Amino acid sequence: MVQFSSRSPRRPLRRLLLGASASVVAFTALSALPAAASAGAPPPVRDEDRAGDHLTVTVRHAGGGRDGTFELYCHPGGGSHPDVRGACGVLDRGTRWGRDTFAPVPRDSVCTMQYGGPATARITGTWAGRPVDATYDRGDGCEIGRWDRLVPLLPDLGS
Repeated sequence: MVQFSSRSPRRPLRRLLLGASASVVAFTALSALPAAASAGAPPPVRDEDRAGDHLTVTVRHAGGGRDGTFELYCHPGGGSHPDVRGACGVLDRGTRWGRDTFAPVPRDSVCTMQYGGPATARITGTWAGRPVDATYDRGDGCEIGRWDRLVPLLPDLGS
C-alpha cells in the first residue's frame, strides 16, 4: 500500500528554489567586492616596491657557456646578467597583481612526459617588494613551459 504525505510537493521545491536564490545573491554580492578585500590577496605592486628589485640567478647544467651565477637589478637595470633589459622586461610583463611570478607548477597539473635536459636554475632575491626563492628544472612539459616563460631571465635552451 502506498501512502501519500499530506505535505504539498511544492514546499520542498519552493525551499530549494529559495535557497538557490539566496546563494546566487550572496555569490553575486561577494564577487562584486574588490579583489583587495579578499583574504590573503597581496597588495598591488607599487613603484616604491620596485626600487629594491634585485635577483640572483644561478644556472647549472645548461651547457654552451650558459651556466653561472648572475646578479640582476631592475628599476633601474644593472648587474652581471647577460641580458639585463630583456630579463627585466620579461619579469615586468609577467608580474600580475595577486599572482606569484615565480610560483611552482601546481601539484594537480597534468604535464606531458617529456624531458627537457638536465638544466636547473635557482632564483633568489626580491621582486616587487616580495622575497623570491624559486627553483627550476626541465623534467616535464609543465616545468619546461615554466622555464621558457622566463627566457631571457633564464637561458633559452631551444625547446
